[in-house]
Amino acid sequence: MAEQEEKTGHIAPYQHAAAGWGALKYVAINLIKERVSGVNYKSLFAQNQPDGFDCPGCAWPDREHSSTFEFCENGVKAVAAESTSKRVTPDFFAAHTVAELLQQSDYELEQHGRLTHPMVYDPASDKYAPIAWDDAFRLIADELNALDDPNQAAFYTSGRASNEAAFLYQLFVRAFGTNNFPDCSNMCHEATSRGLPGTVGIGKGTVTLDDFEHADTLLIFGQNPATNHPRMLGELRECARRGATIVSINPLRERGLERFTSPQHPLEMLTMSSTPISSLFVQPKLSGDLALIKALAKRLLELDDRAVLIGTKRLIDLDFIAQHTTGFQEFARDLRAEKWPLLVAESGVSREQIDQLAEIYARGERVIATWGMGLTQHKNSVATIQMLSNLMLMRGNIGRQGAGLCPVRGHSNVQGDRTVGIEEQPTTAFLDRMERVFGFVPPRQHGLDVVATIGAMAEGKVKVFVGLGGNFAMATPDTPLTFKALQSCALTAHVATKLNRSHLIHGRKALILPTLGRTEIDAQNGVPQGVTVEDSMSMVHISFGLNKPAAPDLLSEIAIVSRMAQATLGERYQLKWKAYRNDYALIRDDIEKVFDDFYDYNARVARPGGFHLKVASREREWHTTSGKAQFVTHGIELDTPIHRARARHGEKLMVMMTTRSHDQYNTTIYAMDDRYRGVFGMRRVIFINQADIDMLGMKAGDWVDVQSVWDDGIERRAAGFMLVAYDIPRGCIGAYYPETNPLVPLASVADGAGTPTSKSIPVLLTAAAAS
Repeated sequence: MAEQEEKTGHIAPYQHAAAGWGALKYVAINLIKERVSGVNYKSLFAQNQPDGFDCPGCAWPDREHSSTFEFCENGVKAVAAESTSKRVTPDFFAAHTVAELLQQSDYELEQHGRLTHPMVYDPASDKYAPIAWDDAFRLIADELNALDDPNQAAFYTSGRASNEAAFLYQLFVRAFGTNNFPDCSNMCHEATSRGLPGTVGIGKGTVTLDDFEHADTLLIFGQNPATNHPRMLGELRECARRGATIVSINPLRERGLERFTSPQHPLEMLTMSSTPISSLFVQPKLSGDLALIKALAKRLLELDDRAVLIGTKRLIDLDFIAQHTTGFQEFARDLRAEKWPLLVAESGVSREQIDQLAEIYARGERVIATWGMGLTQHKNSVATIQMLSNLMLMRGNIGRQGAGLCPVRGHSNVQGDRTVGIEEQPTTAFLDRMERVFGFVPPRQHGLDVVATIGAMAEGKVKVFVGLGGNFAMATPDTPLTFKALQSCALTAHVATKLNRSHLIHGRKALILPTLGRTEIDAQNGVPQGVTVEDSMSMVHISFGLNKPAAPDLLSEIAIVSRMAQATLGERYQLKWKAYRNDYALIRDDIEKVFDDFYDYNARVARPGGFHLKVASREREWHTTSGKAQFVTHGIELDTPIHRARARHGEKLMVMMTTRSHDQYNTTIYAMDDRYRGVFGMRRVIFINQADIDMLGMKAGDWVDVQSVWDDGIERRAAGFMLVAYDIPRGCIGAYYPETNPLVPLASVADGAGTPTSKSIPVLLTAAAAS
């Protein structure tokens, strides 16, 4: 693969604003490449509309849920990939062994198109063969019911699953007897979900889109909106144009936070103009955000002290702190005791820029702090999220108009899946409610997350793996170990729309179960069914597909889950699986019985735009142990894997972050370009500071191998990457996943969250070995 990219790829700095005509060009390219039929083009105009479907891409909310052009470049790519006319039929599998398919790249696998029939692995031929749906469900049921313990199975959930499918899935699995729910949250915003309950009482953001209209300051941590949630740029554009101060805080200086040309605004398009977004860029070193945010809190305290001395307005909201919080005095003492040289060194940000950023925050009257996985995939990520919450609490910037906490989730329903019960650590209150509503005793023992599931499969403790969407083999860390873990299973079964590598890294028995996409008509007994999702700001809305299904044999995710459950459980507990799959409104009725916030679910979701789930902290209701928002004190840890590795290897030690390209969504590779970063026709690149290239005695364009520095005696190496000089702090490098996931040790996880530390892996670069 590296040899191919060396021949075909090139680097060419991109000089244009984000989006604009470039976005429209790539929209056209993807529609043509996917051979989207003319009849399916109309579905683009139903994306994110009240009578249409929710974008299968990111979880950014919709302003009106009724505009005529409410989609973005990457949303179109997602729809085009699902609406493709290319098909993966039984004839395709008959012509290719699994061994042959494994030689193809992830991009090539994606390009084969939509799956059409359920398939079962045949070890004699090393091929997948057709299987009847009833036989597939019988195979799953036989394997599950043959287990000695329900905890020998694990049930993965992707953020693409709807609320209805996810709720049925957890109902089935808990009735079966386990809480083993590894899900995509475990790999992305788990630090948010585990960190915020300790400060504000709930692991969700406190803002809605309306707050962006009133904010005067936005602090954007660890995000690249132009690629990961492009519709956010529309909101940032409006904020910038009315004079709000926007600060980008990220190791990579990303084009989408510099300049943006909105395809929704003809004047900008026709004049080739753009809107500047960020007024300040702050580039902490990888894993330096905790020290930076603590430094901002310390400087705010100093500025407040100065305000007291000179008799001006105080910057810290003492009334809010006294009425709504606890722990501030201890927190303030810790801030005063912290040493500036340590904070500067550990953040990688100069004292002058820290002061500048602190003054911007202090001037803001209504401040929103947003963040993505740049904050959540580090060893100290829970502490970082809690420190950011501390900073916002100091000025009362939680629970009032135009201010608040805004974690920006990735996949379209990753937050909703957690809300309706996809949780390996369920609360007692939730399990009690499940027992009252459904009449069975759900398991009380906490289950396995993603990392623990991989370890349990590798040890032979988990023998059956069922994946509701996603590409588990490629999304997860420590790729060779994950492959061996999946291959050790008695059965792997994946619900999917398209072929991916997880289907080829299989257990002794294996199934591929093709499903409808969100863009497709889901009719049960002739009645179109809608499914619901929850976006990053807790809005719940319904989605109806418009396209003809890709194949007549496809089942919806809800039908697959309910038939799997019925085959496995039979009439146990008298659960109404057939009724559920015939009428999705019945599922919503039962969700309402379990979760009070979903009252009048069917009626409220029928309204244009849906409804907002109450977030208590937004109302300044604090569901914490103290009944108040809590300041949480954290020190700066100096004995981490990165510190130990640097002590051994000096300046040659690099800290690596994994990232997406612009032509990528999670593990789905749409094309081989990353135009905003100037990379074309290739993916095996290392973004690195020019001074570090010089220090290594190399030059831009050289090819290197990358090796993790870890203390378990396992060699983790990824070979054949081109050095690309880039604006990134010294000692830090960036590279794409999943190509660099083999470098992330399974044991390298966030304290208190278990999230793989994919944004801070100590590595060494060496000249590429001759092939």
